[in-house]
Amino acid sequence: MHAVQTALDLGEPGEPGEPGKSLHERDFGEERLARAALTRLAEPGDTAVGKWLLERPAAELLQLIRTRAGHPALHLDQDRLAGLNARLAGCDPAADLARVEAVGGRFVTPAEPEWPSQLNDLGEAMPVGLWVRGTGSLRLLALRSVAVVGARACTAYGAHVAGELAAQLAERGWVVVSGAAYGIDSAAHRGALAVGGMTVGVLACGVDVAYPRGNTELIRRISGQGQLVSELPPGEHPNRFRFVLRNRVIAALTRGTVVVEAALRSGALSTARRAHALNRHTMGVCGPVTSELSAGVHALLRSGAATLVTDAAEVVELIGAIGEDLAPLRSSEVRPRDVLRPMAAQVLEAIPSGRDGAPVEYLARRSGFPADEVLKQLYELCSLGFVQREGSHWRVIR
Repeated sequence: MHAVQTALDLGEPGEPGEPGKSLHERDFGEERLARAALTRLAEPGDTAVGKWLLERPAAELLQLIRTRAGHPALHLDQDRLAGLNARLAGCDPAADLARVEAVGGRFVTPAEPEWPSQLNDLGEAMPVGLWVRGTGSLRLLALRSVAVVGARACTAYGAHVAGELAAQLAERGWVVVSGAAYGIDSAAHRGALAVGGMTVGVLACGVDVAYPRGNTELIRRISGQGQLVSELPPGEHPNRFRFVLRNRVIAALTRGTVVVEAALRSGALSTARRAHALNRHTMGVCGPVTSELSAGVHALLRSGAATLVTDAAEVVELIGAIGEDLAPLRSSEVRPRDVLRPMAAQVLEAIPSGRDGAPVEYLARRSGFPADEVLKQLYELCSLGFVQREGSHWRVIR
């Protein structure tokens, strides 16, 4: 009998504990075990599995996979059922649950209070469940979170901007979410951690796997100070498709997504497009027009699918409370000459530079105003400290 079947089948009468249930079922719950098993059987975002789970129990689906039985609501052909059934041989959901608990983690299902309800916006592509490692409630953290994503092979400019942006967001009480990859992801996580902020890494592997290896220490710090989240069970390793599928969770989990740097074929753009499709705020940081790594962000901005942002204040204005989290208005410095009336400004401009200055008659010709009017303006300018009279000449002093 397969390990998963042992875990889910009813126990023999007379077992200790709750009558009619196996030890594993009493510890973890039948539906919870079934969903944990499905995270190992099916790839993330499997819409056939997702469509079933929107309406029916996971335990019932697992039984159909085990017996390869058909069902009108199950859109899986016999070949797919056979493939899923073959994976059951090495599947032990109770062991997976115990394994994640051993590293301080847990498995969160849509039926639990910690489940972030915004993930339900993914519909048939929503996760079966989430493996979480770290303290705090994922649901509460996600309520005030923003994704900062971008290129792995980023520039020094991109890394600097991502780190500064994440630090500013964390200092404002926002949770920074990214994918724990090299480049922009790493810079974003480090920026939040540097100021004692909260950050969440959404992985394309198990939460007990440090990938990429070069980020082992960073991932350890995230699990201690923030949270690691994955759709994949403990021990699973990433592949190219899992990274792309992971991006939809980042987009749905957060209030908005900021793309710092991305080439035209960057995977970070898939996160932005998914966020836009989910009606989340999608934002981009402008980079040098000569940089290939900013070309994708610029295309996103030009298409109208993203809003230009330059700092955390502008990000928070979009994703924060309406009318409360407003970014400060940006304007150039007001100089004394800027507040002069037009006629006074023209008279002041007519005075030649240098110590000699010019008489009223000269200034009248230069400005085009009558001499009497020019004299009045000169005395006003003198009172304001702009000009000084020396005999019949007027000269500029500031």
